[in-house]
Amino acid sequence: MPGGQVCLGRKRPLPPCPNPLFLQWLTELRDSAKEKGLKTQYTYQKAINSLQKYPLPLKNGKEAKILQNFGDGICKILDERLQKHYRENGPDAPIQLTSQMSNMASSKQMDGPQKKLSGNLGEHMKRTQIDGRTRKKREYVPQKRSGGYAVLLTLYRHTQMPGSKGFMFRNELQTEAQPFCDKSFTVPDLGCKYTAWSSVSTLIQKELLVKTHNPARYSLTEQGLALAERLDSEETGMTKEHVERYSEEENSQDGPDVVDLTLEEEEEEEKASRCSESSERPTTALSVNQARGLISESDAKGESQTLETGRTAMGWHLPPGSYDIVLCVDFVETTGGNAARKQELAKELQRNAVTFDIRKLNVGDFLWVAREKVTPVPGQLRPPVGKELVLDYIIERKRMDDLCGSIIDGRFREQKFRLKRCGLRKPIYLVEECGSAAAHLSLPESTLQQAIVNTQVVDGFFVKRVQDVKESVAYLTIMTRYLQKLYQNCTLFCRSRELEGDREDEMEKTANLSCSLMAFAEFNYGAVKNKCQTVREVFARQLMQVSGVSGDKAAAVLEHYSTVSSLLQAYDQCSSETEKEKLLSTIKYGKLKRNIGPALSRTIYQLYCTRGPLS
Repeated sequence: MPGGQVCLGRKRPLPPCPNPLFLQWLTELRDSAKEKGLKTQYTYQKAINSLQKYPLPLKNGKEAKILQNFGDGICKILDERLQKHYRENGPDAPIQLTSQMSNMASSKQMDGPQKKLSGNLGEHMKRTQIDGRTRKKREYVPQKRSGGYAVLLTLYRHTQMPGSKGFMFRNELQTEAQPFCDKSFTVPDLGCKYTAWSSVSTLIQKELLVKTHNPARYSLTEQGLALAERLDSEETGMTKEHVERYSEEENSQDGPDVVDLTLEEEEEEEKASRCSESSERPTTALSVNQARGLISESDAKGESQTLETGRTAMGWHLPPGSYDIVLCVDFVETTGGNAARKQELAKELQRNAVTFDIRKLNVGDFLWVAREKVTPVPGQLRPPVGKELVLDYIIERKRMDDLCGSIIDGRFREQKFRLKRCGLRKPIYLVEECGSAAAHLSLPESTLQQAIVNTQVVDGFFVKRVQDVKESVAYLTIMTRYLQKLYQNCTLFCRSRELEGDREDEMEKTANLSCSLMAFAEFNYGAVKNKCQTVREVFARQLMQVSGVSGDKAAAVLEHYSTVSSLLQAYDQCSSETEKEKLLSTIKYGKLKRNIGPALSRTIYQLYCTRGPLS
């Protein structure tokens, strides 16, 4: 054919899939997995693509195993649905697209709508367009009490509150959205690795939610705001309906708190029958006292909803007897490396009847949390997730060989700095002497002993020395018993560093500091090692790379010059070279208020003001 010649003609329509029932079932499975935020949706989509390319009819799911992306699981599901189809429509019910049906499907484009087929196949041929044309996508609406529903509703109500930031952090959003969701945002169900938070990716993909900044901030788009407003109006409308109905019943009674239980049961039965007939979602019944509380709140304040925000997180607390003290062990202490030695730690804790939980800790090796006691909910596999507050004690465990390695590669100073900044007031260093092994290390024993003494005297850490793992477990057991006794009569209040900062206000100074604690989720998220840092933090890390600049000295410099730019401006204002070299020499640091000194001041000046390599 000549290069300039173009062949024009009608595009040939794609042949219909000869296995429409299998295609329909796989599509339903894919859509269901997509609504739940499961990654199996991609597996089903690959199977659908393979099935659409296969030109021959299949008799059962077992035959589909020859196709790509069809495994034992998908074939088994297809066989089960096929048996159900035969039971409902008879053993002779059609499952394949015959030539007659194919002609009917092709004539649909010219002669009009085709006739109904029997059973599920007829419904499928009626609903889908076999000629390959794309059908209109329906609007995505998350299922009620799902993760996406709770997130949209919470963000919308937060934006309607006066003084709202317009966004929410992850921990704040998970805490406030949990009451609107049946599934946990942090703990997956048994046999599943996904939580309700997994649906956030679907909201972002549907352009209902926007994720910005680091740490992440979540806010609604215009499309998401409109959808959330509809969901909120439906929720509010159902709540008002229940409030009005129950308030009328209350007024009709002789006493204020008399409720006809038989009438309520009959109404619930009638409502259940109506819901089953109209296929509506069930609504949650409110008690009379709850209804009265909703009326009083709506009359007293004109707010749309009452939600706990990050600023009111100080309001929730754990009264005495409503929580357990649990030891949290970093998973690194029980896995990897010397397996026998690390498994001995867990076995010794079990032998001492210590309640402990193995989880990922971003800073420290051991700490204690006050976990709220929760009662199991009938019908759920596991009880609801209880709130957790971190006690002010955190332990960093060091064997002598680990201590030697951390000093050489610089982790030792960095770990101490992060422990000071984690927000817990009583850090502890647990040092295992490990017998005569210290004599065969890269550093002399005197250097290691000096580092331990500096940790206690200079850095202000409490240092506990033990001989082996058994003594470490004994110390952890004693500490657990001590903390259980110390906090047994305390009311624990939650404080938030994310919104209030690290400084303590006057109220917190006068209060009992041991009872004002951080939530574990906020503490662990704030201790992430590689999170985004501010200019001030990067400047501090730069200064600490200079030999002789400790954390206290770097903090003292930052009090006068918070950024590199401010320090360079101060150098520019100096009149002579000598004045520049001695600019930082008189800055006081540490508890003893000593001067940084001229030598270190000169080194810092040369680092930031010398052009070319340093001599």
